[in-house]
Amino acid sequence: GRDRVDKAPRALTFQPRCLFLVVAPQCGSGELEKSPRSDPGPWEVLHRHRRSWVWNQFFVLEEYTGNEPLYVGKLHSDVDKGDGKVKYVLSGDGATSIFTIDENTGDIHATKRLDREVQAYYTLQAQAVDRLTNLPVEPRSEFVVKVQDINDNEPKFADGPYLAGVVCLPTGTMVVQVAATDADDPTYGNSARVVYSIIHGQPYFSVEPKTGVIRTALPNMDRETRDQYVLVIQAKDMVGQMGGLSGTTSVTVTLTDVNDNPPRFSHKNYQFTVLESLPTRSLVAKIKAVDADIGSNAEMDYRIMDSDGSGVFNVSTDEDTQDGVITLLKPLDFETKSSFSLRIEATNRNIDTNFLSLGPFSDTTSVKVTVQDVDEPPVFSAPLTKMVVSEDARVGTSIGRVSAHDPDTSSNAIRYSIDRNTDLERFFNIDALSGVISTAKPLDREVNSVHNLTILAIETQDPVQIGKGITLVTVLDINDNAPVFATDYETLLCETTTPGQVIQTVSAVDKDEPPSGHRFYFTLAPSVAGNPNFTLRDNKDNTASVLTKRGGFLRREQPVYLLPVLITDSGSPALSSTSTLPVRVCDCDSDGVALSCGAVAYTATGLSTGALLAILSCIITLLVMVLLIVTMRRRRKQPLILEEERDIRENIVRYDDEGGGEEDTEAFDMVTLRNLNVIRDPNVRRDVTPDTPTFYHYPPASRQSFKTLPDNVVFREFIWERLKDADVDPTAPPYDSLQTYAFEGSGSVAESLSSLESLSTDSDQNYDYLNNWGPRFQKLADLYGNGDGAAVFS
Repeated sequence: GRDRVDKAPRALTFQPRCLFLVVAPQCGSGELEKSPRSDPGPWEVLHRHRRSWVWNQFFVLEEYTGNEPLYVGKLHSDVDKGDGKVKYVLSGDGATSIFTIDENTGDIHATKRLDREVQAYYTLQAQAVDRLTNLPVEPRSEFVVKVQDINDNEPKFADGPYLAGVVCLPTGTMVVQVAATDADDPTYGNSARVVYSIIHGQPYFSVEPKTGVIRTALPNMDRETRDQYVLVIQAKDMVGQMGGLSGTTSVTVTLTDVNDNPPRFSHKNYQFTVLESLPTRSLVAKIKAVDADIGSNAEMDYRIMDSDGSGVFNVSTDEDTQDGVITLLKPLDFETKSSFSLRIEATNRNIDTNFLSLGPFSDTTSVKVTVQDVDEPPVFSAPLTKMVVSEDARVGTSIGRVSAHDPDTSSNAIRYSIDRNTDLERFFNIDALSGVISTAKPLDREVNSVHNLTILAIETQDPVQIGKGITLVTVLDINDNAPVFATDYETLLCETTTPGQVIQTVSAVDKDEPPSGHRFYFTLAPSVAGNPNFTLRDNKDNTASVLTKRGGFLRREQPVYLLPVLITDSGSPALSSTSTLPVRVCDCDSDGVALSCGAVAYTATGLSTGALLAILSCIITLLVMVLLIVTMRRRRKQPLILEEERDIRENIVRYDDEGGGEEDTEAFDMVTLRNLNVIRDPNVRRDVTPDTPTFYHYPPASRQSFKTLPDNVVFREFIWERLKDADVDPTAPPYDSLQTYAFEGSGSVAESLSSLESLSTDSDQNYDYLNNWGPRFQKLADLYGNGDGAAVFS
């Protein structure tokens, strides 16, 4: 039993004394507890020649839940006489924190609940010491307290839940193996001995009790019927006995698909309708064969097995949906054939030979395609028509005829016209009813040798229906262009050239293109047939050579010779033209390379490059100076305050805008406040009104004052003079401005007595007229008047 001492006590030889370890009874073993106060029995006291520890292994039951500390055992020494002189001491793993000892009696207790899964055993040291001196009375000895396991842990599936896939194979096929672990002691009892059972999942699967291997239990499991199973597996300890603990896990089993189902059409007959105007490569219809398999096992190929319209339709597989896609390969014509019958087969692409016994993995269906009539535009009998016409054909010449018809059963009448975007210059016309094409203008092959015309055929009953045809009109050539030199030749002739030497080879071109090719004939013009200087030789290959008839050509005598050459083609009638070949006499070196040709060159006299650069630099400098002067004048601002030597009384500010108030003395000029009746100085000054013509003519000897002028002339004269002042003012702004003038009028007999007028008169004014104003002004007349008619004003 767990409370039994292990076989015979092992003795350790120390001093001739004995220390006893008494094991507490455990699990109801039936053995009596040995108390240190009871009489020692023969198994407690061992009579040996050498006294030593009597010890054993202690066992403590885990998860003890009592209210009192759990008694473990007793420690006793034969030195202890019960008089309290011996004290027992416990040390080691868990001492004082878990295990305690009564120092007087040696009783050992466990004060905490122990868990074997946390720590399975504890190693302690026991010692008996003298209570007074603390000296050991027995040697220290070591013993083990082992935690006795109980079934307190259920089995657990560390890797659960499980996922597994299985192919539908015969019964007993392994699906997956599960494994559960139990934290209890596997070496003691059945606490950790696990057996497996299936709680949910019968009768489809089974599990081996000891190994946990899950196998299929039914044959021919069909994925298409059910593709997934969820099993609940239980693991129970205590070998499955009653009272054991258990744990569960789930196993999700997915049946892997195999190709055991053939494709099947949901309908044996399909009918579709399409318009006859459907373009080629367009979709006609889609059909589908259903396959209960999935993935690659459901992939299939479609093919047309039989059709009454060979090559009109094609069927292919849509790889995403596995549909059969029927497309149009050739144009449809309701009038020719109004329906088609097809037989289409669908076959599995990947066939599993293990299931060939289930039958053929293919299916067929019939498809009928009905063509629906549409109103079609007219159709030309030939989409491309070629015609020829001579370029000398007269206007109105018929060159050919086009023909079109309405393909519909109604067969409407047709009118013809030319798309003028292809005949912008209107060289051709077409008869609207017959389709005959004729010339409308003279043709020129050299300008346009081929005309590409688009002919329109329009139904008279439905003008929206328009058919188009192409007509190529080729213009035939006639010999209407004379040949000319192939290029502009310039022949150089050395002064040292000898007679009979070839100085130039010429060729010709002709805009015409005769069917047999060009043939040109070269001769000198009749006017120079007896030329003593040059002769011409026709090389019979559409070229001619110019040769000298003499030597000793000199530039100073004649620098240039003009040689007319007559060129004739081989057309019917033949055409000819005369081209002039210039021949320049040159001074050549010993190798015949021309150094200078023609007349003596004249040297142009002029300024040297340095002189031109100097002149250009001067011009640029002058321009820069002018620009600087203009810029400085524009930036220069005239001060608005009069010179300091002028009277301070003239510093009156004019306000014609919202300025800075009375202290703003620089913003305005006070010249405009001059007296209107002052005779103007003819000199143009900034502070004096210039002498300008007036609207009112008065004697030039002495200008009248404003007060003597008629009323309608006074204001006109005033405004005119103010306008002239603004025009000649150099400080006036360059933009339009509004000027306000306060005109006092001319009603006062004394006129203005303000000293401000001294500015405009330069203090050089005659005041003798004050004597005529009466006694009130006599004092002023005495102060400012004099016998000479002059006055001094300060």
